[in-house]
Amino acid sequence: MTPADQSRAARDIAAAAPVIPVLVLDDAAQARPLAEALVAGGLPALEVTLRTPAALDCIRAMADVPGGMVGAGTLLTPADVRAAKAAGATFGVSPGATDTLLQACVDEDLPLLAGAATATEAMALLEKGYDMLKFFPAEASGGAPALKAIGAPIPQIAWCPTGGVSPSNKGDYLSLSNVVCVGGSWVAPKDAMAAGDWAAIEALARAARA
Repeated sequence: MTPADQSRAARDIAAAAPVIPVLVLDDAAQARPLAEALVAGGLPALEVTLRTPAALDCIRAMADVPGGMVGAGTLLTPADVRAAKAAGATFGVSPGATDTLLQACVDEDLPLLAGAATATEAMALLEKGYDMLKFFPAEASGGAPALKAIGAPIPQIAWCPTGGVSPSNKGDYLSLSNVVCVGGSWVAPKDAMAAGDWAAIEALARAARA
């Protein structure tokens, strides 16, 4: 899978809904019902971050949820890429980009949303063939105004902003012509997951979809 192929696949995944839930999970038992609630609420693309020991098991549990597309976030190394693909991830997300990480995604045929926060980083990735990127950390990097400014001279890149995105500011990003979707964690609050309140999470997903 070439970088251009990866970007086409990543763009299709990103276009499935205006929000990609960013999920940090400690308990694999929560994974399938959480995925079912989010998909039922209209958010089919799910990013499970590789920040906990349970993350790969959560990806495995979500991989066969009907209508869902589970991806692995916080990919940092080629080993992360291989483990995520083996667990059933259908796309990857990284906070930045290194040559070894990019090559691993090519080798594993894993569509990647590679992270960039500056025009120089975006240009370097575009030069390699990537035109669907993650803007991270979005709010700390200047928010929607910064991404609008980057988009003016580099309109061929589409973005998924993540990092500090919330219900109160997601519209600022989604109104930009170079933004396909946003990533956020608010649709899966820890208290609702701990209580097993999947109906509340489905309602949050429906609100995010709207």
